[in-house]
Amino acid sequence: MKFGKTLRRLIQETLPEWRDKFLSYKDLKKLVRLIAMTQPCSTAEAKFIYLVNGEIDKFNTFFEEQEEEFIIRQKEFQERIKEVIETYGLTGSQPNEEHYAAAMAGIEMDIVNFHGEMVLLKNYSNINCTGLSKILKKYDKRTGGLLRLAFIEYILKQPFLTTDQISELVKECESTIDSVFPAPRQEQPERRDEASVVAEQGILRNVVAAVETMQELQ
Repeated sequence: MKFGKTLRRLIQETLPEWRDKFLSYKDLKKLVRLIAMTQPCSTAEAKFIYLVNGEIDKFNTFFEEQEEEFIIRQKEFQERIKEVIETYGLTGSQPNEEHYAAAMAGIEMDIVNFHGEMVLLKNYSNINCTGLSKILKKYDKRTGGLLRLAFIEYILKQPFLTTDQISELVKECESTIDSVFPAPRQEQPERRDEASVVAEQGILRNVVAAVETMQELQ
C-alpha cells in the first residue's frame, strides 16, 4: 500500500484530537508535483523547505505538549494509587475492601488507556519521520534536488524524535500495572459503565492500528 493511503487510514483511526497533527503529506506531494511540472527554481525550493519546516515545528510543538502532559499524569496516577491504599487499604484510615477494589478498578482502566496513548505518541513520531523522509526523497527524484540527506540529519535531531523520556514513562507505567494490578485480574464488585468500556476499547484499537501501520512500512 502506498504511504499516502497508509497515512490516511492511520489518521482516520487515531484519536480525533490528534488528526490535524500529522504530516500534511497530500499537500506536500501536490507541491512537489507542481514544482516538477514547472521549471524548478530557488523560489519554489524555498517554499517547499518553508512548508517542511512548518511541519517539523508542528510535530515538535505537539510532541512536547503531550510529553509534558504525560509526565504530569504519571505523577497523578501514583498519587491516586497512594491515596486509595492509604484510605481503603488493609492498613488505611478507612479499610474497605469493596471501596478499595472499585477505586483501583477505575485507576487500572485509566492507566491502561494512558499507556496506550504513550505508545501512540511513539508511533506518531515514527510515522511522521517516515513521511518526511519519503516526501523529501520524492522531491529529490522529481526535481533533481538534493534536499533529503541534509534534511534527514536535521530531522533526526528534532525534539519529536527524542523519545527517551516517553520510553521511560512507558516502562514505569508497565511496572505499575504489573505490581499494583497483577494478572490475572480479579472480577470487580461494581460493573464498569458502558462509556468506560468503549473508551478503553477505542484506545486499544488506535494502538493496534498504529502498530500495524508501522509494520507495513518496515
